[in-house]
Amino acid sequence: MNDPEEAASVAVQAEALYLINLLLVPGLAFLGLLWLARRQRGSANQLTRCHLQQTVRASIWAGVLLVIVTLLIVLLGGFQAPATWVVLILYFTTCHSTLVLFGVLGLARAMAGQTYVYPLVGSRSWQA
Repeated sequence: MNDPEEAASVAVQAEALYLINLLLVPGLAFLGLLWLARRQRGSANQLTRCHLQQTVRASIWAGVLLVIVTLLIVLLGGFQAPATWVVLILYFTTCHSTLVLFGVLGLARAMAGQTYVYPLVGSRSWQA
Protein backbone atom coordinates (compact mmCIF):
# COMPACT_ATOMS: atom_id res chain seq x y z
CA MET A 1 0.00 0.00 0.00
CA ASN A 2 2.00 2.97 -1.26
CA ASP A 3 -1.03 5.07 -2.18
CA PRO A 4 -1.09 8.13 0.14
CA GLU A 5 -4.86 8.40 -0.13
CA GLU A 6 -5.34 4.79 0.96
CA ALA A 7 -2.90 5.27 3.87
CA ALA A 8 -4.78 8.39 4.99
CA SER A 9 -8.05 6.48 4.70
CA VAL A 10 -6.80 3.70 6.98
CA ALA A 11 -5.46 6.27 9.45
CA VAL A 12 -8.84 8.04 9.53
CA GLN A 13 -10.62 4.70 9.99
CA ALA A 14 -8.35 3.86 12.93
CA GLU A 15 -8.97 7.20 14.64
CA ALA A 16 -12.71 6.99 13.97
CA LEU A 17 -12.86 3.51 15.49
CA TYR A 18 -10.99 4.79 18.55
CA LEU A 19 -13.59 7.54 19.02
CA ILE A 20 -16.49 5.17 18.35
CA ASN A 21 -15.02 2.86 20.99
CA LEU A 22 -15.03 5.69 23.52
CA LEU A 23 -18.35 7.29 22.60
CA LEU A 24 -20.78 4.86 20.98
CA VAL A 25 -20.12 1.13 21.12
CA PRO A 26 -17.26 0.25 23.46
CA GLY A 27 -15.79 -3.16 22.87
CA LEU A 28 -17.33 -3.71 19.46
CA ALA A 29 -15.44 -0.78 17.94
CA PHE A 30 -12.28 -1.99 19.71
CA LEU A 31 -12.68 -5.37 18.01
CA GLY A 32 -13.07 -3.54 14.69
CA LEU A 33 -9.89 -1.59 15.44
CA LEU A 34 -8.00 -4.80 16.24
CA TRP A 35 -9.27 -6.35 13.00
CA LEU A 36 -8.12 -3.29 11.02
CA ALA A 37 -4.72 -3.37 12.73
CA ARG A 38 -4.30 -7.06 11.98
CA ARG A 39 -5.31 -6.57 8.35
CA GLN A 40 -2.80 -3.73 7.92
CA ARG A 41 -0.10 -5.30 10.11
CA GLY A 42 2.53 -5.55 7.36
CA SER A 43 1.96 -2.06 5.98
CA ALA A 44 5.09 -0.24 4.92
CA ASN A 45 3.34 3.12 5.12
CA GLN A 46 4.47 5.22 8.07
CA LEU A 47 1.12 7.04 8.43
CA THR A 48 -0.84 3.78 8.60
CA ARG A 49 1.54 2.19 11.11
CA CYS A 50 1.57 5.28 13.29
CA HIS A 51 -2.19 5.76 13.59
CA LEU A 52 -2.95 2.07 14.01
CA GLN A 53 -0.40 1.57 16.75
CA GLN A 54 -1.40 4.77 18.53
CA THR A 55 -5.12 4.01 18.51
CA VAL A 56 -4.72 0.40 19.67
CA ARG A 57 -2.37 1.44 22.44
CA ALA A 58 -4.60 4.37 23.48
CA SER A 59 -7.69 2.12 23.46
CA ILE A 60 -6.03 -0.34 25.82
CA TRP A 61 -4.98 2.50 28.11
CA ALA A 62 -8.50 3.95 27.94
CA GLY A 63 -9.93 0.63 29.04
CA VAL A 64 -7.54 0.43 31.96
CA LEU A 65 -8.09 4.04 33.00
CA LEU A 66 -11.87 4.01 32.63
CA VAL A 67 -12.77 0.53 33.84
CA ILE A 68 -10.12 -0.71 36.23
CA VAL A 69 -9.36 2.61 37.94
CA THR A 70 -13.09 3.33 38.27
CA LEU A 71 -13.62 -0.03 39.94
CA LEU A 72 -10.68 0.61 42.28
CA ILE A 73 -12.12 3.99 43.30
CA VAL A 74 -15.46 2.37 44.15
CA LEU A 75 -13.88 -0.59 45.97
CA LEU A 76 -11.47 1.54 48.00
CA GLY A 77 -13.89 4.36 48.75
CA GLY A 78 -16.96 2.34 49.52
CA PHE A 79 -20.11 2.15 47.44
CA GLN A 80 -22.23 4.17 49.89
CA ALA A 81 -19.80 7.03 50.61
CA PRO A 82 -20.79 10.32 48.91
CA ALA A 83 -17.13 11.33 48.63
CA THR A 84 -16.46 8.23 46.54
CA TRP A 85 -19.10 9.29 44.03
CA VAL A 86 -17.76 12.84 43.85
CA VAL A 87 -14.25 11.56 43.18
CA LEU A 88 -15.55 8.94 40.75
CA ILE A 89 -17.62 11.38 38.70
CA LEU A 90 -14.82 13.95 38.59
CA TYR A 91 -12.24 11.32 37.64
CA PHE A 92 -14.36 9.62 34.98
CA THR A 93 -15.51 12.89 33.40
CA THR A 94 -12.02 14.38 33.29
CA CYS A 95 -10.31 11.19 32.08
CA HIS A 96 -12.95 10.36 29.46
CA SER A 97 -13.03 13.93 28.11
CA THR A 98 -9.24 13.99 27.84
CA LEU A 99 -9.17 10.69 25.95
CA VAL A 100 -11.87 11.93 23.56
CA LEU A 101 -9.95 15.17 22.99
CA PHE A 102 -6.80 13.18 22.17
CA GLY A 103 -8.86 11.12 19.71
CA VAL A 104 -10.26 14.22 18.01
CA LEU A 105 -6.73 15.61 17.66
CA GLY A 106 -5.58 12.27 16.23
CA LEU A 107 -8.49 12.26 13.77
CA ALA A 108 -7.66 15.79 12.62
CA ARG A 109 -4.02 14.80 12.08
CA ALA A 110 -5.05 11.65 10.20
CA MET A 111 -7.35 13.68 7.94
CA ALA A 112 -4.43 16.03 7.27
CA GLY A 113 -2.19 13.07 6.40
CA GLN A 114 0.11 13.67 9.38
CA THR A 115 1.37 11.31 12.05
CA TYR A 116 0.25 11.71 15.67
CA VAL A 117 1.54 10.41 18.98
CA TYR A 118 -1.00 10.42 21.82
CA PRO A 119 0.26 12.42 24.80
CA LEU A 120 1.03 10.33 27.90
CA VAL A 121 -0.24 7.00 26.50
CA GLY A 122 1.35 7.06 23.05
CA SER A 123 4.55 5.41 21.88
CA ARG A 124 7.13 6.44 19.32
CA SER A 125 8.06 2.83 18.51
CA TRP A 126 6.10 2.95 15.22
CA GLN A 127 9.05 4.85 13.72
CA ALA A 128 11.28 1.80 13.88
